[in-house]
Amino acid sequence: MSLIKTITTLIIYCIFITTLAYAQTAEDYYNSGLDKYDQQDYKGSIADYNKAIELNPNLAEAYSNRGTAKAGLKDYREAIQDYTKAIELNPNYADAYSNRGVAKGELQDNKGAIQDYNKAIELNPNIALAYYNRGVVKGKLQDYRGAITDFNKAIELNPNYADAYLGRGLAKISLGQKDSGCLDLSKAGELGLAEAYEAIKEVCNLLFLYDLVQNLKQQIL
Repeated sequence: MSLIKTITTLIIYCIFITTLAYAQTAEDYYNSGLDKYDQQDYKGSIADYNKAIELNPNLAEAYSNRGTAKAGLKDYREAIQDYTKAIELNPNYADAYSNRGVAKGELQDNKGAIQDYNKAIELNPNIALAYYNRGVVKGKLQDYRGAITDFNKAIELNPNYADAYLGRGLAKISLGQKDSGCLDLSKAGELGLAEAYEAIKEVCNLLFLYDLVQNLKQQIL
């Protein structure tokens, strides 16, 4: 009987040790969520962040990244809730403000988006993406000068920021600064942004033809 008890105790102990060895921590699930997001497995990423949050409800980064995964599925309202929770846990979480601004912009809440970008920049003045995204929203609101200022800052922080050159170029063209604007579009193309060349074809070449026609008219008249 004693031998049976000893064997049973050993079995239970082995099971306990094995369970501990394979038990995943909140950090394990969090890192798995990051990997799945990088693979564009947004649903799998969300499932992992759910587990991480279950194990550690105060992990602000898990809420923020789950929000980004939800945004990947275009579930912007749910994403905003997660970003808001992350900010509640960490009021100085600049990236969460910046990401919430993106989600608000997707829902056409341009004022709310700008407020979030402002806060993100206040907390961390070196987030090039926040300046770029704020510039995009200002462009939508036809505040082209404000947009150019933000794109300038984004490029200052990241001189190879192709999207910022594209945005600045289009904003300049909207203000009638076609030569400088088209140079920015060309720079965006040089940095590898294919759509910049499409913009050059659609905008700069047409403007060139328009100017050419106007000059011919003046010569004829």
